[in-house]
Parts: sequence; structure tokens; C-alpha cells
Amino acid sequence: MRATRRAVLRGVLAGAALMMPLRVQAQSGEAPVRRIPSSGEAIPPVGLGTWITFNVGDDAELRAECAAVMRAFFEMGGRMIDSSPMYGSSQAVVGDGLRTLGHPSTLFAADKVWISSGTRGPSQIEESRRLWDVPRFDLLQVHNLLSWEEHLKTLFAMKAAGQLRYVGITTSEGRRHDLFEEIMRRQPLDFVQLTYNIVDREAEERILPLAADRGMGVIVNRPFQQGVLLRRLSGRPLPSWAADIGASSWAQFVLKFIISHPAVTVAIPATSQVAHVRENMAAMAGPMPDAAMRQRMADLIRGL
Repeated sequence: MRATRRAVLRGVLAGAALMMPLRVQAQSGEAPVRRIPSSGEAIPPVGLGTWITFNVGDDAELRAECAAVMRAFFEMGGRMIDSSPMYGSSQAVVGDGLRTLGHPSTLFAADKVWISSGTRGPSQIEESRRLWDVPRFDLLQVHNLLSWEEHLKTLFAMKAAGQLRYVGITTSEGRRHDLFEEIMRRQPLDFVQLTYNIVDREAEERILPLAADRGMGVIVNRPFQQGVLLRRLSGRPLPSWAADIGASSWAQFVLKFIISHPAVTVAIPATSQVAHVRENMAAMAGPMPDAAMRQRMADLIRGL
């Protein structure tokens, strides 16, 4: 509830820590990493999404809360923040948070182009960059394949000119997987972004193996089914064997299932609560499930 969120925020602001520039990547050492297949660059396997949770408009108190979430994210070693022009005020809220935190140098800025006109793509990208207040994006993705042919030409040209480091495409909720797969086979993409979690496993059949074969990084959206999955599991006890993989909550249980898949590079859960971002980031620590454990985890959820 919003009142509870604001109460948490007041506690954060009481220490005045939020207004101090962020100088360190993490207080407890380096975060575990995955390698981006096309470059070998190391990146932590849990990022930060902004769909819905950062769409808070001009509400100063809620913007400050989002900045507090970003601070906790960076303190625990996070790098990738993902947004889109489709996400309302989220891009501006991210930019506001980055300024508040002194523009952390470890940021991996991932955004999207989402406009039907290919010729208007560059101007939208520039407006997104302005809202983020960053020199350039690390990754730009064609959002939900909208006008993908025109936009990919733009993004590959930006990459060749040194204005962008990585190019990708996105889909969500299993939409248009046939076309998605066709583009993956034809285009030299660095990343693909898709929906994958312990319930929505269609991507395991062809998309994830294809990404591995083609040397493409995988970003996972909707890891908690936009909260539906965690609400379904709420109140149920974790199995005792969850401790074997270092999971102390259902959120960590689900995230460990996702990021332990060998083709997955980063999962991007979205949250507006500091406690939740810390819980999510802690899923990177400790042992990861192997194939047998992953099957056991999936069987458990299927039976609930």
C-alpha cells in the first residue's frame, strides 16, 4: 500500500543517506556475474526493471522512493536498469534517481525504441537519452518487435558509429515467438529480452537454446508474472530443501530458478520497495540449482 511505502521512505530519508552521491559498487564485495556472450563483459545476473513501479509521475515523494530503490540496487552490486518509452514517466524517474545518486559509473543503461515510424526512431531515442541524462545507452532494444526492420537498421548504425554498445529485441508474455525466432536467426543481435519464469517456460523449448547457439545474451522480464506468482505463493511455507540453494523467500526461490538457466544473462524484476530490491539482489548469493534441482523446483510449483 502507498501509505506503507511512504512510511518506509521517511525512515530512509531520516538518515539523509539518499542525497549523498553513490561512490561504491557494493558494500559487501563484488556481485556474482554472468558474461555477455558477444563481448565477454561481466554483468550481475539480477537487474532492475521499471515497468509500472517507476511510473510515478511528478510525485516527489514517490520519486525519492524510486531513488532509494536504485541506491540499494547499486549498493548490492547491481548494474542493468531497463526501461522504455512505453513505461510512462519511468524514464524520467530513472534519470532523476541517477542524478540524485551522482550518476553511478557502474550503470548498464538498457532502454528501447517503441514507435511505429522508423524515421522517428532516432528522435525518440534521443529523447529517451535526455530523460535518463546519460551520455549514451549501453543497450537499445526494439520493443515488442514494433517496426523492427527499420529500427534495427538504426540501432546497428548507432553501434557501428560508437553511439551504442549492444543491440537487442524484446517480446513479453510469449507473444510472436515464431517471428522472434526468425529474427534471432537472421540478425546479429547481442541481446534478446523475453518472459521466462518457473511457470512460463515456453522459452526453454526453442528460444533459450537458440540464444545459446547464436551467442546472444538473454534478459528475462516478468520473472514474477507481474507479482501474480508471488501472491499465489504467499502464505505457503518454503520447502526445507530451499536452504540447499540459499533461498530464504519465494522471490529468491523463483529468481534462482531463472538465473541458474545456463542461457540466461540477467533477470529484471521490478519493485518500488527497498526491502524487495535487497531480497531480489540477495538471490545472486549462495549455491545455484543444478538441472536436477531445477526440475525439483518446477515440479513443486506445478503441484501447488
